Amino acid sequence: MENLKVQMEERNHATPLKNNMKAKSNLLKTYGLVIALLLVCAIFSVLSPVFLQPTNLMNILNQVAINAILAIGVTFVILIGGIDLGLGSYVAITGCMAALFAHPNTYPVMVPILLAVLGGVLIGAINGFFVTKAKLAPFIVTLGMMTIARGGALVISEGRPISNLSYSFNLIGGGALFGIPIPVILLAAVFVISFFILRKTKFGRYLYAIGGNEEASRASGIHVNKIILSSYIICGALAGLAGLIQASRITTGQPNVGVGYELDAIAAVVIGGTSLMGGVGTVTGTVLGALIIGVINNGLDLLNVSSYYQQIIKGMIIIGALLIDRKKTK
Repeated sequence: MENLKVQMEERNHATPLKNNMKAKSNLLKTYGLVIALLLVCAIFSVLSPVFLQPTNLMNILNQVAINAILAIGVTFVILIGGIDLGLGSYVAITGCMAALFAHPNTYPVMVPILLAVLGGVLIGAINGFFVTKAKLAPFIVTLGMMTIARGGALVISEGRPISNLSYSFNLIGGGALFGIPIPVILLAAVFVISFFILRKTKFGRYLYAIGGNEEASRASGIHVNKIILSSYIICGALAGLAGLIQASRITTGQPNVGVGYELDAIAAVVIGGTSLMGGVGTVTGTVLGALIIGVINNGLDLLNVSSYYQQIIKGMIIIGALLIDRKKTK
């Protein structure tokens, strides 16, 4: 009887300690990315006096916008346990599609905007069809689409940059509103809408459910194929938006642009805490992951670090994030 009392007392003392440790762990997960971002900013602010200047900080946000939009899009796909390896090629082909209809005194600016986004929607729908109906692996489908889209961009542009774009079109990627670059405003809008979808809608809950257990989701009555198809369409649409911004920013439709963009986007998603196994992740984490990558790229540029070394550093960050992801899923 006395032993039982002793065990009960030990358990009662241990419970608050466990709860305290759990609370600290959750706090670290929630704010760990913010702390990491602030730490990286602090390091570069010491190493470079230019880093914290308002102009440079706004430049970082502007540079991050395209990668963050792509990363938010692929977050929807990764949450269901999928992947999309063709993002860079989608940026190229949708940018070329938009540029074809963006010459001065031809079409209203809404025409190239809609063409870029709808082009991305079509690509996403094709990917989703082959994944859901043909039951092909997302890795293979999107790898094939990456090659098709790149070839399509070269065909559309005849292998040359499409130039002579209208002033109103170029404002999308190069203009500002109240001192804030338009790409940053578009990123903010995409983030708010995506945050709402994932946190406040049935569709968002279904994404997490499918990523956690697809068969159980199917058995519970969720239209799994429709949700998967929709996630690829969202990813394609946002890739189209990114292609539009890219073409507007560089004032040409470039068929060779976007090489490696998919790696940066997926890296931002993984660094942001989204599991490649699906079912876990947030767009807030994704944007923070994109900001961390953007800050590191900007800081290394200010320090005149060779782009070759920057690729090595970025690769190490991706591997480190994957190791963390693996430990969390064990």
